[in-house]
Amino acid sequence: MAEIGRPVLVEVERSGFVESRHRGTAIALGADGSVVASAGPVDELIFPRSTVKPFQAIAMLRNGLDLRGELLALAAASHSGEPFHVAGAERILSSAGLTAEALRCPADWPLDVEAERELVRAGGTRSRLHMNCSGKHAAMLLTCVRNGWPTESYLEPGHPLQRAVRAVIEEHTGETITVAGTDGCGAPLFAITPRGLARAFHGLTGSPVVEAMRAHPEWTSGTRRDEYRVSRLVPGLLLKCGAEGVDAFCLPDGRTGVVKIDDGAMRARTPVTVALLRAVGVTDPALDELATTPLTGGAAVVGAIRLAAGLDLTGS
Repeated sequence: MAEIGRPVLVEVERSGFVESRHRGTAIALGADGSVVASAGPVDELIFPRSTVKPFQAIAMLRNGLDLRGELLALAAASHSGEPFHVAGAERILSSAGLTAEALRCPADWPLDVEAERELVRAGGTRSRLHMNCSGKHAAMLLTCVRNGWPTESYLEPGHPLQRAVRAVIEEHTGETITVAGTDGCGAPLFAITPRGLARAFHGLTGSPVVEAMRAHPEWTSGTRRDEYRVSRLVPGLLLKCGAEGVDAFCLPDGRTGVVKIDDGAMRARTPVTVALLRAVGVTDPALDELATTPLTGGAAVVGAIRLAAGLDLTGS
């Protein structure tokens, strides 16, 4: 039985029949910080996963990280492992006098299917540089070098860098962290509420990290990702995804949205994110194309992944 209070946000309809449903939580804030749309338990803890990378990068900037432009965007990225992403991570490491051997993220294949195929055709294999968090890890190592902090232990919760990250997340969310874990890349992970994450993104305006991510969305995600496509359609949008069905965005005036899909289905994020963009007043009709994902049966389109029929995103 589905947990009470978590509404169906997205339906998967095939041939007129709803065959799958994704429950979750969503919240959007207006420019003044007030709630303009919500669904589900927005004050229950979640792991925000990679949506907090902008705040990890802010902590690094406060502690001497000297990156700008696309490399700063890469420091806050969940990149696709395209060749320019890998080369960028290598550039960050080189400026620290380090190689990929210093990275403590796991080896992985590129997230981008085409990049993975190209790597296989070239005789390559998975590596730490291709892992989607390698830009962040390279920037963490550079921050450690700038401060004379240990590089071997940079992922330990008690390391000065990770203490600084925790403080920045608490500052921006307005919440005291009571639950911690380990992210897929090995970095410390802190549980916060969707409302707290929305509050944090609402306060991001003006940060050099935001400016870099907005200017270089292909470095923050990849050239074939939904996040990149949405960011190109909405001027000034910063959109960051996280594993297990998390999205967070902010606009230059502070309008903000957060999505968490309960079952972790990444396919369900974008329809809700588009709905929240609509709820905060983004009217570009080009977003309609991203509001649904077509489903095929043979060569024909027979259905779609779409926002649940009758979903009420009423502010509360």
